[in-house]
Amino acid sequence: MTELLYWQALNRAMDAEMAADETVFTLGEDVGLYGGTYRVTEGLMAKYGEWRVRDTPISENSFTGLGIGAALTGLRPVVEIMTVNFALLAMDALVNMAAKIPFMSGGQFPMPLVIRMPGGVARQLGAQHSQRLEHMLMNVPGLRMVVPATPQDAYWQLRQAIRSDDPIIVLEHELLYFSKGPMDESAVAPAMHQAMVRRRGSALTCIAYSRMASLALEAADTLAQEGIAMEVIDLRSLSPIDWQTCQQSVEKTHRLLIVEEDCRFAGAGAEMAATLQERCFYLLDAPIQRVAGMDIPTPFNGAMEAASIPRSADIIAAARALTAAA
Repeated sequence: MTELLYWQALNRAMDAEMAADETVFTLGEDVGLYGGTYRVTEGLMAKYGEWRVRDTPISENSFTGLGIGAALTGLRPVVEIMTVNFALLAMDALVNMAAKIPFMSGGQFPMPLVIRMPGGVARQLGAQHSQRLEHMLMNVPGLRMVVPATPQDAYWQLRQAIRSDDPIIVLEHELLYFSKGPMDESAVAPAMHQAMVRRRGSALTCIAYSRMASLALEAADTLAQEGIAMEVIDLRSLSPIDWQTCQQSVEKTHRLLIVEEDCRFAGAGAEMAATLQERCFYLLDAPIQRVAGMDIPTPFNGAMEAASIPRSADIIAAARALTAAA
C-alpha cells in the first residue's frame, strides 16, 4: 500500500499493461514528448518509443478512427482525448463505428478500445471546456463507461478496460488528477462496473460518482456529527450501472439522494431516479431527491462557476431536508 496521486495511478496502470502486452499502445495530442496534459503518459515514450506512444495532430475524429481501425486488427489502443469537450469532434467515430461494429458484425469483430478523457468543471476554463457529457455517452448502446473517483479505482479500472474486448470510455475528472489516496497494486480488484459502498449508514442513501463521491463523503462526515448516518455509494460506472448495490442500500435506509455534477435535466441522475423509483417505490419513505449542476453553460467567473455545481453544503442541506421529511 502506498499513497499516490490520481494521475500517478493511471500512469502505473498504463505502464503495467504496456509492459505486459506489446499490442497495447496509446495515441493522442501531447501524449508523447509532453507526457500528457495531466502527466498520465509521463515517461512512457522514453520507455516504449514513439511507435507505441504516438503524438497526433489536433484531429479527434481522425485519430479516434485510427484507434478503432487498430483495434479491428487485434491491437489494444488507448486513445486519449485531451478533454471530454473535444470528444464532440469524435462522436462519429465513437457512435457509428466503435459502438456498432461488434454488434453489426455479429461479434466477429471485437473492439478492444479504450478512450480516456478528462471532464467536469475545473477552475475557470470557460463554458466550452467545462462540460459534463456523460449523459450523451451513456445514451450510446454499445459503449461502456467507468468513472473512477480514487487512485485505486483509476488503477484498477484502467487496467481492466485495456484488457477488455469492448469499447470503454474511462472518464476522469480534471480536479481529481492531483488528489491523493492509497493504492495497492497487489490488491484484488472488484468487477469493473461494480458500485462500492464508501461509507455505511442507515438514515439515507447517497449515490454519487467521480468527484461528487468525494464531496458526498465530506458531507457525510459533517452529517454524522449531527446524528445523521448517510450511506455513500460510489457508482464507479455509468454504463452499465450496478442497480443491485443501489437497491440493497435503499432497502435499508428507505431514503435516496442522488448527487451529480452534470446538469439536472436529462442527466445521469434522472436515469438513476427513474430506474430506482421503479425498483424501490414501495421501499421509499420520501420522494427521491437530486442535487445537480445548474442547467446553464458554466460561467467563467470563479464565484459563479462554483455556485453552478454542487458543493458539500448543498449535499448537507438536501440530506437534512430528506431525513426531516415525514
